[in-house]
Amino acid sequence: MIRITSATNARVKELLKLKKQSKYRQEQGVYLVEGIRMCKEAPIHEIGQIWVSDSFQEQHPEFANEFEMVRTFYEVPDEIFQRLSDTQHPQGVLCVMRQKRYEIGLILKQEHPLLMVLDHLQDPGNVGTILRAGEAAGVTGVILSAGCADIYNPKVIRSTMGSIYRMPFVYVEDLPEVLEELKRRGIHCYAAHLEGKNSYDRESYVKGSAFLIGNEGNGLSEEVAACADIRIRIPMLGQVESLNAAAAATVLMFEAARQRREEIG
Repeated sequence: MIRITSATNARVKELLKLKKQSKYRQEQGVYLVEGIRMCKEAPIHEIGQIWVSDSFQEQHPEFANEFEMVRTFYEVPDEIFQRLSDTQHPQGVLCVMRQKRYEIGLILKQEHPLLMVLDHLQDPGNVGTILRAGEAAGVTGVILSAGCADIYNPKVIRSTMGSIYRMPFVYVEDLPEVLEELKRRGIHCYAAHLEGKNSYDRESYVKGSAFLIGNEGNGLSEEVAACADIRIRIPMLGQVESLNAAAAATVLMFEAARQRREEIG
């Protein structure tokens, strides 16, 4: 284990840059995860470095033994770790992970895929929550437009609660073109839309299906919505007009999961 005591150390500066800059994370091909659970769930072969605070090392002296395959292990004073952390009350451990690269072909090759298609979602919490709920609902992949939040943003990573390690995803430059490819492959595209023709629970999602989820403020772009086979809506009571993007996506995903369970059973 290498001990670093200076906040001006080059390694510390690099980690701060990785925390703050999406472009630098992309250039280096890495991202950061924090917390005991996230680090223990991390695929060991994808971990590049582990950083711990002095107090964490004192409280968990056996932790390093679980990661003998990771050759780069740093220990820093608590005040330096606080600067490196993206949380107000850090647990004292973080990992530098190698980014994954998925191809659209991999996501589409499964029989009867269940896909989430995100159109310019900006809120990191929404993106991360959709990945997490998607894993729980049996989603087979997430397709994101180039304008979506960076999936390796620390806030996205934290919201996924580990699903980032397991949920295939891909960013695409031309979302309408990809949607046309989905339809050519027999995957039905459903746009979550305030002007939806049918209630979401009136459609069948047991075959290849893709849910289109739009920007938090503006919804789906007309260009993307026009690619849908049908527009669906979630009925609302009271004075609520719409749900948060992640909440709406979760309702749709679990309806698809329910239908698919019943189809099998």
